[in-house]
Amino acid sequence: MKINVIGRVQVYEPSGSYSIIIEKAEPDGVGALAIQFEQLKKKLTEEGLFQERFKQPLPQFAKRISVVTSRSGAVIRDIITTVSRRFPGVDILLYPTKVQGDGAAEEIARNIARANQREDLDLLIIGRGGGSIEDLWAFNEEIVVRAIFESRLPIISSVGHETDVTLADFVADRRAATPTAAAELATPVTKLDLLTHLQNQEKRLATAVQNVLSRKKEALKKCSQSVIFRQPERLYDGYLQRLDQLQLRLKQSLRTRISDNKQLVQARTHQLVQLSPVTKIQRYQDRLGQLDKLLRSQMALVYDAKVAEVKRLSEALLMLDTSRIVARGYAIVKKEESVVDSVESLKKKDQVTLLMRDGQVELEVKDVKTKEI
Repeated sequence: MKINVIGRVQVYEPSGSYSIIIEKAEPDGVGALAIQFEQLKKKLTEEGLFQERFKQPLPQFAKRISVVTSRSGAVIRDIITTVSRRFPGVDILLYPTKVQGDGAAEEIARNIARANQREDLDLLIIGRGGGSIEDLWAFNEEIVVRAIFESRLPIISSVGHETDVTLADFVADRRAATPTAAAELATPVTKLDLLTHLQNQEKRLATAVQNVLSRKKEALKKCSQSVIFRQPERLYDGYLQRLDQLQLRLKQSLRTRISDNKQLVQARTHQLVQLSPVTKIQRYQDRLGQLDKLLRSQMALVYDAKVAEVKRLSEALLMLDTSRIVARGYAIVKKEESVVDSVESLKKKDQVTLLMRDGQVELEVKDVKTKEI
């Protein structure tokens, strides 16, 4: 194994020998690419890019196939020859692509994306001829692997010879050992095989239809000779009797229904009359008449009672009239227009007025004597 090392050189002066202190070592050439291949394969495997559940089925009858490969290589010629031989009429669209060297991986990924932008493609083939691991390395680049994984179109990978393996083979939906095998996968049956199959199916269909027609003709013949077709009235005799019975039941049911509806209408009419505003107003008028009579009766009683009360109070008031008291021989003493009802409100020499039945007398108080109680 060849390796590249980085370090520093030391000289042992007594013996004049040289030694190198290695600080870094890495494989050289193919060995380095192999390690890089395994590292990237492990990474993408852990991400699940190679799992079978992400593989897309190939279309059974592709109408237009796109190919991402070199314009001048043998890959495109082998694919065109095989497809034309197996299934003439299939369109092949080439995306000329650089398949090795600087920038090849980016161009492969870009053309895969371009093909996926079209709506008229059914399948995509990527590939190139054989070569060393360095020649095939573009198909091991992560950008190409991810472009294949994200492709909407099913992809067949045909890179190198049968023994060559790239990461594109792992992620593609199908792997083909050669461009010819890829073309055969893209056209799983030849046009001749398909035509033969269709002819056989047509014969089987014609035979099946003929057998069905024969059985139906025989059944029709038997039916035409049956009693029912010779005496068709027997077919509906029972139904006529049943129809008569149903007509009778229908008439009776209608009569019952009409009678019930009439009774219901009468009941509803009575309810409507009772709920009519006119009926309610009449009832209210009758009630108002009764209340009016009751009110007048009560008012008469109250009036008579009040008249009697007024008469009684009037007589009582007349009993308190001072003119009547004076007329009976009594006198009223007034001082300064106020009635004197007690000697305590008088004092000596007060001027008082004595009101009598036939006039009044002005008097001067000479003396005030109170009555001992």
